[in-house]
Amino acid sequence: MTLVDKISLELGAQEPWPKDVKFFQPHEVEQVLLPDNANCLATQAFLKMCQLPYIVEPRPNAEAMSPTLKVPFIKAGRFVIAELEGIVQFVNGKGITLTEPLDSDQKSNMRAYMSLIHSVLEMAELYICWVDDETYNEVTTARNGSVYPWPLNHIQNRNKRSQVIKKLKTLGWYNKKLEDVYSEVETCCESLQTRLDGKRFFFEHGPTELDALVFGHLFTILTTPLPRSDLANIVRNYPSLIDLVKRIEKEYFKKAAQQ
Repeated sequence: MTLVDKISLELGAQEPWPKDVKFFQPHEVEQVLLPDNANCLATQAFLKMCQLPYIVEPRPNAEAMSPTLKVPFIKAGRFVIAELEGIVQFVNGKGITLTEPLDSDQKSNMRAYMSLIHSVLEMAELYICWVDDETYNEVTTARNGSVYPWPLNHIQNRNKRSQVIKKLKTLGWYNKKLEDVYSEVETCCESLQTRLDGKRFFFEHGPTELDALVFGHLFTILTTPLPRSDLANIVRNYPSLIDLVKRIEKEYFKKAAQQ
């Protein structure tokens, strides 16, 4: 983030939360790819936990519209902010936070678990969508290329796959076998369930962005149709995490839909 961006966010923090905040994400049919779906859902959950209103604006080219080329992003007045971390920072700057009751050690703990989710669950999702040939051919190519005409859809898929593979190689994920990926996910879920320890949320006082992030990724893994159900089956082995997902869906999504 540049100095200009930081100054802009600080100035934006002085303004109240607009009533017409627009939340940009891909159309649902394109959003089936695991990482994008998870991050959009996690960010929506965070805003709902903060009781901040927003209007969902699906766009076929949402990724290209984003200032970071990643979804989701919001337009709040004259400010455009992308991705969960940036949006959390923007919201916190307005004096709205889910972590005020936490001490410094708890906040560090929360950030460590969020980093774990990004470095394991998100990487596993990218691997399955873009490296696993069966998923790539049956799901990814159709979903990622659906907003582009032929032959641009094939070019876009090849370019995107190349970008993802380059990232996975850099982070040491590309050469993993599928069984290794599943093992990483199991270890991550085990760690998350141990941290949750049967509580309603990861911290006693209530939900934080960690709960929102876990919800986004696990709900997406559980509900996204894939050629194989191995990933969802791994998550189903952790009942406390399943309960958390159901709780957040009921309290923040189903109640809102009924109002």
